[in-house]
Amino acid sequence: MTGSKQFVEVVAALIWNEDKFLICQRPANKARGLLWEFVGGKVEQGETKAQALIRECQEELAITVEPHDIFTEVTHKYSDITVHLTLFNCTILNGQPQLLEHNDMKWITKAEIPSYEFCPADVEILKHIQKDIKC
Repeated sequence: MTGSKQFVEVVAALIWNEDKFLICQRPANKARGLLWEFVGGKVEQGETKAQALIRECQEELAITVEPHDIFTEVTHKYSDITVHLTLFNCTILNGQPQLLEHNDMKWITKAEIPSYEFCPADVEILKHIQKDIKC
């Protein structure tokens, strides 16, 4: 695709554990390395967004999630790619999160958000979390 940027459909999980939610740190060798994000990834051809999210959580954290409603959606243009990100409220059906792909993971409160450097596409979402969710 010479001259045009790639458009990618991405899904992510907002997983709460009481007043904390799960964030993951991208591997150093990937685009936007070491920035923090929500677990998730690209929707493959033929998958629904929910199916993609279940697969990504299994691949990245070895957990089985149940996607619920959509918390929010954002479209973000990076220099190399444009992503349309759909963030689902999710619960963990089974498994304990394990680091299979990420550099690190943390359970953080809304108050701790400013202590982490997130991927730019997630910044808008984090503002919604800080404002809208009443824990």
